[in-house]
Amino acid sequence: MRPLRLDQARPFFVLAIAVAAWALVPAGAKRIARVSFFEFQAPLEVAPSAVRDLQEYWSLRTRSKDELIVAGQQLSRLNSAYEVSIQENAALRGEISRLEELLRLPPQPNYRAETARVARRDFTAWWQRLVIRKGSVHGIKVGAPVIFVGGVVGRVSETGLYTSVVELISNPSLRLAAAIEGDTRPINFQGGINAGMARPRGRVEFVPLDVFASPTAPLRLVTSGLGGVFPPGIVIGEITRLEPGPDGLFKSGEVLLDPRLLSVTEVTVLVPREVAPIAPLAPAAP
Repeated sequence: MRPLRLDQARPFFVLAIAVAAWALVPAGAKRIARVSFFEFQAPLEVAPSAVRDLQEYWSLRTRSKDELIVAGQQLSRLNSAYEVSIQENAALRGEISRLEELLRLPPQPNYRAETARVARRDFTAWWQRLVIRKGSVHGIKVGAPVIFVGGVVGRVSETGLYTSVVELISNPSLRLAAAIEGDTRPINFQGGINAGMARPRGRVEFVPLDVFASPTAPLRLVTSGLGGVFPPGIVIGEITRLEPGPDGLFKSGEVLLDPRLLSVTEVTVLVPREVAPIAPLAPAAP
């Protein structure tokens, strides 16, 4: 093999010098440069999303009156169903508050829902995330849970002023405490290695041996509430296959996630509210 000529090797020398110079830059300067670059490219990511929303708006303006009437009727039915659900939810919340006050229990974490549009999607085998059009000025913080109509989307991994990066639940680096619906025993969920446009998948570990699942009889996997990130009971996916682990003490298997994760256009970020501490009980009178 012929050695590289000086003019051919020059780009490698320049790259090596740049890497060495970057390694000597202080950590604070690196963070400032990274944040500045993130904020600089944010408008470039938000602009195409805003243009798509504008195109969708004008395409809806071209619909006929008959189509609008049918859509309005369907929307009216949904609103009626949602009004009933809202009333039931309010009654249940009131009962929970009454029991907490009666039993002097600490209140559950309270969240404020912040709806955000998706600006960009990154779906690769090792890197799966969303960029949304809300940031720190809207109260979003790193680690905040993100959900949608199909259940868990992921959690916020980075925040800018007006944009945030959401690490998807299908990302192999994401782990969270889960449970099978109707079973309080905690198990571990982790995102899997997924193809670009295939249905997203994940894996579960530490499943008890008395639990069985198959494609014809799947089990619904939900958040357990442990870890303090996600509220309990939010759908993660369906366990379709379980097999004994290498230690023989637990099972592990595959989880099918909601296919709408690939095309989600709007998500909800759960921003935790500040909870006032509970005053201690007054001492009993002698």
